[in-house]
Amino acid sequence: MQITFLGIGLMGEPMVRRLLNAGYAVTVWNRTASKAEPLAEFGAMPVADLGDAVSSADIVISMLEAGPVVGLVIDAALPSLRSNALWIDMSSTRQSEAQAFHRSLTAAGCRFIDAPVSGGVGGAQAGTLAIMAGGSEDDYVQAQPVFAAMGRSTRVGPAGAGQVSKLCNQLIVGGTINIVAEALLLAQAAGADPAAVRDAIRGGFAESRVLEVHGLRMLERNFMPGGQVKTQLKDQHNILAAAADAGVELPVTDLVTQRYESIVNAFPHADHSAALLALEQLNTGHRVGSGPDQLP
Repeated sequence: MQITFLGIGLMGEPMVRRLLNAGYAVTVWNRTASKAEPLAEFGAMPVADLGDAVSSADIVISMLEAGPVVGLVIDAALPSLRSNALWIDMSSTRQSEAQAFHRSLTAAGCRFIDAPVSGGVGGAQAGTLAIMAGGSEDDYVQAQPVFAAMGRSTRVGPAGAGQVSKLCNQLIVGGTINIVAEALLLAQAAGADPAAVRDAIRGGFAESRVLEVHGLRMLERNFMPGGQVKTQLKDQHNILAAAADAGVELPVTDLVTQRYESIVNAFPHADHSAALLALEQLNTGHRVGSGPDQLP
């Protein structure tokens, strides 16, 4: 099986390496071609021209910045795709965009799965990503061994459902990051040791990966990026768009979105745990910890 992987960024590079380690032949392409070239030493085949990169692929995997970019790349690649090729978009897009990609590829005689991921760069490196797939059962069965090289996959419904699942994930992550920030700031302001409070509540109902990972980041004031504020805000806007399409209101998500909007211009590339900085801006004179901020 020939795989072509489009998008060699923070996530794409380790995902390609997991595929290579699993024995797949992988052609790699990036809009800035030089970013794909270092993967040659691990066995990938960098190709600078998009049409050449996808022309012999059984499966094309895209891991790109956002829906509009994915759409442009699909449109540019369509004339070169093999009939019945399976395009798997692992980017984070809007549900409506994923459904449009599905229609476009199907009309051209190809197939489509939207399969966004959760787990960050660490999960990509370890091959432990949570992969949320939307597409037909038959297409998912073909894709499942490829997904297994990168993490744990679940089919959650038809095309577009993967993005809904990812948005639900990001809704919970964004909201929980902000709640953890509020808890730590309250602990500090009320005279408790916030690090000790975090230790005390771990193992109870408040335990979560966000408390474990991002709670520690906040205590250390380490806002060097894993996830980024600008990416979380993009997801927040996509969540609200999906809610509007579905005819539901999400008041807590609306507030979380406002918090990220308040810092995106100042800290676009900071880790999304920088929601703590947005909270501290509301509470002049109160700050978690005493160390300096680590910012990109």
